[in-house]
Amino acid sequence: MNLEQYKKKASKIPDTPGVYFFLGRNKKLLYIGKATSLRDRVRSYFAKDLIDTRGPLLVEMLEKATSIDFRAVDSVLEALLLEASLIRTHKPYYNTDLKDDKSFNNVVITKEDYPRVLVVRNKNLEAEFPEKTRAHTFGPFPHGIQLQQAMKLLRKIFPYRIKCTPCEELKKAGKVCKPCFDASIGLCPGVCSGAVDKAEYRRTIRHIVLMFQGKKSVLVKSLEKEMKRAAKDEEFEEAARLRQQLFALTHIQDVSLIKEEFRSGNAASGSRIEAYDIAHLAGSGHVGVMTVVEGGLPNKMEYRKFILREAKGGDDPGSLKEVLSRRLGHDEWPMPKLIVVDGHKAQINAAQKVLDQYGIKIPVVGVVKDEKHRPRSIAGDRDVIKDRERDILLANAEAHRFAISYHRKKTRKSLLL
Repeated sequence: MNLEQYKKKASKIPDTPGVYFFLGRNKKLLYIGKATSLRDRVRSYFAKDLIDTRGPLLVEMLEKATSIDFRAVDSVLEALLLEASLIRTHKPYYNTDLKDDKSFNNVVITKEDYPRVLVVRNKNLEAEFPEKTRAHTFGPFPHGIQLQQAMKLLRKIFPYRIKCTPCEELKKAGKVCKPCFDASIGLCPGVCSGAVDKAEYRRTIRHIVLMFQGKKSVLVKSLEKEMKRAAKDEEFEEAARLRQQLFALTHIQDVSLIKEEFRSGNAASGSRIEAYDIAHLAGSGHVGVMTVVEGGLPNKMEYRKFILREAKGGDDPGSLKEVLSRRLGHDEWPMPKLIVVDGHKAQINAAQKVLDQYGIKIPVVGVVKDEKHRPRSIAGDRDVIKDRERDILLANAEAHRFAISYHRKKTRKSLLL
């Protein structure tokens, strides 16, 4: 499909949340993505500077694509959960290969009488929860902040247990059953106080599973059926509770998710500046950081930390190369319009070499400091720097502050050990 055909297809896509698919020959699934607005997200793939801002892998995928499809949903929450479910099921090449997904999160539902619902890092999954201890595993989810927000929304609709001890176990240990803090604020159904039995709690878990499987319509019908049965049996409190759940489910207020989608999507990427800094003490406690400024403001939810594994302490250009290489391995992160490094020619050249290796064209500028580590000048293309001085210095200052803070925490932790 050529560019004009893509654009024609995009104009027919609805302005709603959902999941979109790029398909190759014989309808082979190449890539799955989610969006607050399907129309806007798909249109973003036709930007003139796509190859410069999103990288060669994405461009390669588009060259192989022959058609686009989509599935609209009612909320950003559903789009987030559906995307992960479909990626896990179909494993499209451009979602699953050539990516370091160790930092991604999974949602685990444990095999227990009162299952816990937990968010676990991919790299820790097998060590903390071997497969035999898991009833369900969903993910991995590349959008960490959005997943956190999604879990908060989901838990308000379907309260579940995270860490409290079930009442039955407390009684066996000769302890008193009492509500945990989460139960007192309505986020746990009262597993710890004995307010919910196994059968009722397992129904809640089934509802959560249906959400993660992208089967909201099935879930809605199930809740309607349960509500009618409760009303028929004159269990009016239970019927009222189910009615509230049903209403909440069909009127999901996912403003926080929409905010995150906006910040990490196309509108934000137009002014995104990323700054990098390295911190160490005499070559030890070697760390790197990335900070982000968008629209003149720090976007702290997009900040990232890197423990350096290859570059030697004191080798700032080598450290910068390692950090930037690992960052560019994350195609799911939006690309910046400008990269800021702490230093002059050596650091700028180091960053430029990494970008060249990835075939990405993003301008790089360096903040040059005096002997007291105060900004003296900004090195780089003057046309790029013009009218961006404030944002560049802000991004650099945030990177320096964040790097020092992270280094201190890491150093304190190692001393305690």
